[in-house]
Amino acid sequence: MVDQSIAGPVEASASEGDRSGRARIVILLLCLGLAAAVFLSLTSGASDASAVNVIGDWLFGTVPDNAALGARDSLIVYDIRLPRIILGMLVGAALAVSGAVMQGLFRNPLADPGLIGVSAGSSLGAVAVIVLGATILAPVTALLGTLALPLAAFCGGLATTLVLYQVATRRGQTSVATMLLAGIALAALAMALTGILIFMADDRQLRDLTFWQLGSLGGATWAKIASVGPIIVLALAAMPFLARGLNALALGEATAGHLGIPVQRLKYTAIIGVSAAVGASVAVSGGIGFVGIVVPHLLRLAIGPDNRYLLPASALLGASLLLLADAVARTIVAPAELPIGIVTAIAGAPFFLWILLRKRGVIDL
Repeated sequence: MVDQSIAGPVEASASEGDRSGRARIVILLLCLGLAAAVFLSLTSGASDASAVNVIGDWLFGTVPDNAALGARDSLIVYDIRLPRIILGMLVGAALAVSGAVMQGLFRNPLADPGLIGVSAGSSLGAVAVIVLGATILAPVTALLGTLALPLAAFCGGLATTLVLYQVATRRGQTSVATMLLAGIALAALAMALTGILIFMADDRQLRDLTFWQLGSLGGATWAKIASVGPIIVLALAAMPFLARGLNALALGEATAGHLGIPVQRLKYTAIIGVSAAVGASVAVSGGIGFVGIVVPHLLRLAIGPDNRYLLPASALLGASLLLLADAVARTIVAPAELPIGIVTAIAGAPFFLWILLRKRGVIDL
């Protein structure tokens, strides 16, 4: 039986101190903001395709008499912009929620999914396909076609996670500290192997690698969404069930165990969920940084640390911000396209520095 004197502060920290009423209002506003971001992404771009006419035809079956719905507009909206929007929402939500879960697991607001080496492992898998796809891995690329790159990236992230879990687990217990150190080591190893492959690449492959590593949603297709969408959706659906355990874990592993939280199962589920979400995201979008750090920390300042509200709010804000960043990437140098990783880095790096300075007490804002 749980001691009520211990459980009481936990419930208080999850409700009274974390501004639940404000959190619900913020989540509602984030839903409206996501709808606005979707509409903006659907109607903006280098092409002058009329998304409004396409949407009107889709909803009502008719379009205004002075605006004929052409096959070109329909192709651009349905086969280019809409898959890109859906993929952007999935990737943005996955990165942001994964960041929130990692910060709760490590009990550090500066934690990031990249700490456990998933991103580096996924990059290694993708780079291997780009560089070796015409030689050693030719049978694989011939069999899988366009799915070879995302599947290789996902398998690379999954392999990194399995090795990490084996290293950090002893006698059925997973050490968070060992996981962090092993993740850094595995990420360094994956980056070294990636460097060897980059050294072997030719000029065309180097160009492909550069743009892939900078991140982009430009290759979004319905096939890619079908390949990684279920993985991301399942991971996102499972993570809110970790909220109560992450709230208790903030008091320490021993206290969380006394409150009835299965700490080991919580760690295992969090690691697998983050690895699946981040690995699948990196597989189709490349390297997109700072979303996992900036979004949860920004929301934590607004609605508090209660993960019951922080996780769904992170999904909404992450999806919205990535759609806005993609809209900027598509229009700022139109008709060319700026890699979305550059946009998120330009916006996220100053904010990350502000977090560090604020945490060290250098500034008080």
